[in-house]
Amino acid sequence: MPILNDPYLLALLQDDVPCGDLTTQSLGMGARAAHIELRARQPMTVCASEEAVRLFELAGARASLLAPSGTQVNAGDLLLAAQGTAASLHSAWKAAQTLVEWASGIATATAAIVAVANGVAVAGTRKNVPGTKALSAKAVKAGGGIMHRLGLSESLLVFAEHRLFLMEAPAQTIQRLRRNQPEKKIVVEVSSVAEALKWADAGADVLQLEKFTPQAVADCRAALEGQNAARRPLLAAAGGIRADNAAAYVAAGADFLVTSSPYTAAPKDVQVSFRAAE
Repeated sequence: MPILNDPYLLALLQDDVPCGDLTTQSLGMGARAAHIELRARQPMTVCASEEAVRLFELAGARASLLAPSGTQVNAGDLLLAAQGTAASLHSAWKAAQTLVEWASGIATATAAIVAVANGVAVAGTRKNVPGTKALSAKAVKAGGGIMHRLGLSESLLVFAEHRLFLMEAPAQTIQRLRRNQPEKKIVVEVSSVAEALKWADAGADVLQLEKFTPQAVADCRAALEGQNAARRPLLAAAGGIRADNAAAYVAAGADFLVTSSPYTAAPKDVQVSFRAAE
């Protein structure tokens, strides 16, 4: 099932074809029967192929899905095919291609981090391009990741910017949050080992280690384990996590990785091939 609903997809078509396809109309070939194929030009983790199929259907064509989101494909592999009038295929072509290219870029970048994380969870942040949250989250999950936060409404994450306004001991803050939100884990972002130890002692469930180096993560884990506490908070390495350094953070002792880097990945390349029906 596509994650983007029909009104959203129709808006994409309307944005690209607000008053009809001037070139197709002027050439007078819009009623001709035609076929189109979308293929990967390079290895990639596919995402948004379901949305692309639905775009062709909403434009009046028939479409077949060959590579669902999350599929690993090689160069030349067929992602989807559609049949209809030349006008219907031209109406949806570019929106469908661009959507798959962009979302597959995020999915592929996520998959690259997952591949070197040695089984440690890779979580995408809410720092996606504004307006793209639903498809960005789908792309992270297609790449084997999970979502760290979808927004401010469903999770507790105490930043230093919150703590500026708190005139109480850390343990009081944790107790208050547990009383007010008993179902939620309490995550606290820290910027040093000393802060991590303080909030671990206060009872935080997860410590988000903001822009720690791998060595700092290792030092933090060692210090926490040296406390011999009954329960150690989970350590989330966050800030600057990429495929080229994820393994180092895992080796240092991070329990999971939090990253925004897939959202700025380059789109993957999708080849579009038209042919007229006989």
